[in-house]
Amino acid sequence: MKGKIKVAELFAGVGGFRLGLEGWNGKSSSTNYKKKLKTNYEIIWSNQWEPSTKLQHASDVYEERFGKDHHSNIDIALVNIEQMPDHDLLVGGFPCQDYSVATTLKNSKGLIGKKGVLWWSIHKILSEKENKPKYIFLENVDRLLISPSGQRGRDFAIILKSLNDLGYAVEWRVVNAAEFGMPQRRRRIFILAYLNNSEIFKSIKNIEPIEWIVEDGTLANALPVSIENSLKPKVFTLKGDIVSISENFNIGGKKGLFENSGLMIDGNVTTIKTQPNYEGKFSILKDLIENGAVSEEFFINEEDMDKWKYSKGAKKEMRKNADGFEYNYSEGGMIFPDSLDKASRTIITGEGGKSASRFKHVIHTSKGFRRLTPVELERLNMFPDNHTKMDGVTDTKRAFFMGNALVVGVIEKIGIALSQKIYNQNKTLKK
Repeated sequence: MKGKIKVAELFAGVGGFRLGLEGWNGKSSSTNYKKKLKTNYEIIWSNQWEPSTKLQHASDVYEERFGKDHHSNIDIALVNIEQMPDHDLLVGGFPCQDYSVATTLKNSKGLIGKKGVLWWSIHKILSEKENKPKYIFLENVDRLLISPSGQRGRDFAIILKSLNDLGYAVEWRVVNAAEFGMPQRRRRIFILAYLNNSEIFKSIKNIEPIEWIVEDGTLANALPVSIENSLKPKVFTLKGDIVSISENFNIGGKKGLFENSGLMIDGNVTTIKTQPNYEGKFSILKDLIENGAVSEEFFINEEDMDKWKYSKGAKKEMRKNADGFEYNYSEGGMIFPDSLDKASRTIITGEGGKSASRFKHVIHTSKGFRRLTPVELERLNMFPDNHTKMDGVTDTKRAFFMGNALVVGVIEKIGIALSQKIYNQNKTLKK
């Protein structure tokens, strides 16, 4: 491949994928944007649309940081695929929904799923693009591997089968960012796919699947893992078409068939449980706390402390629902305040606002108990400070952005490994 790896970014949010692939002003997230990031990616087109709100704040922030050129702020389902530029790599963090197949088309486009489900928007692009991207890089919540509850793993099986039918091999890994030295305990599945005319696909064909998963694959190069000697991989074939898989895959199965790491090529799945093999430095919450003055609004008033303690505490009580039905309710306690000596818990979309909450982060400083600031939440996702600061965007909305975002450092590591694979494969081919 000559020149830059051209990238189309879907479900762009406030630009986490872009920061991981391009850096910020050419600098790397893993160095707090102090040192140069050596990669070869160029985002040539992006799309961000929030269907649940009239105001498109995430898209506004994206445009403020990266410019309006080649950025689309319309429903992805309405995008004219013919006007979407050809690209080498398609990336995006798409929501976890119900991926079941709704109908079969009678023409060459094959199968489509339920209207409004964003996976099928990706599928549409890959199906209709005359020049398909050679590489795909996606992110999702880890429960994708075990959903829905009645057919555990069906949704992921549909995605794998869809990509297989489109000519791709797929590798995946569930990654907890904190286990690789990053500041947040955020578990997400990362999916890489390679088109059958790519040299990476050909390399996978010529290697044992377990070797690719553990030693030679892109994810193994980016985020090293190991397996217990006693563990054996699960090996099976995705049989039938997408409709058959949608209707029959693992019906009634109490456990999912997919482990946290795996590979699929030519419909054949190899999957095994792996564990991190990281020996570097670990980040903790204390490292990221703002040293300067923090606004009083983030501190918890003494009169509100009982509400916070109740929200965070263990409960065993009678409750009444909207219909007047009484039931026993119980839940365990949360750590209060959050430990400063560990990586943080996962940021959620409801992190902002003053009201007491079971899941919001609270830390104790020399000045008292307080919530995390927008800058601290950005740092936990390895974004540049004040990346989401913009006129008209509230602190609560900034917290929402970070609850929806990904840990940029994970994208950066995988992006570097993928770039090296792409260029080395092409160098090998030229020899």
